[in-house]
Amino acid sequence: MGDPVTHFEIVGRDAGALQAFYRDAFGWEVTPAGPGYAMVLPGAGTGINGGVGTAPEGGGASRVTVYVEVEDLGQTLRRIEALGGRTVAGPLAVPGGPSIALFSDPEGHVVGLTEAATVRRR
Repeated sequence: MGDPVTHFEIVGRDAGALQAFYRDAFGWEVTPAGPGYAMVLPGAGTGINGGVGTAPEGGGASRVTVYVEVEDLGQTLRRIEALGGRTVAGPLAVPGGPSIALFSDPEGHVVGLTEAATVRRR
């Protein structure tokens, strides 16, 4: 079994406007999770949860990122680099959350990684 996409993130200049847009467009539950950031939950029994907020980089950076859950961030980043990708950030421990990292693929697409809290059986 492959590693699953478990989270998405949409960030931009105006967290409140983005959160309202996605709440109203799709009926997502929006739960504040810190300054300028909220978790969004589809509540449909299917799909994945995500986050919508202000880009931590500031400067008006806007992006959409999907996160893949892996067993070991360091090992996965080494494999990605051997395949022609590049580590962009991390590994970083998110307070109250998982450890994360970002990488870019050989064409420059940025994708996130989260480290599994427990080892999944394969």
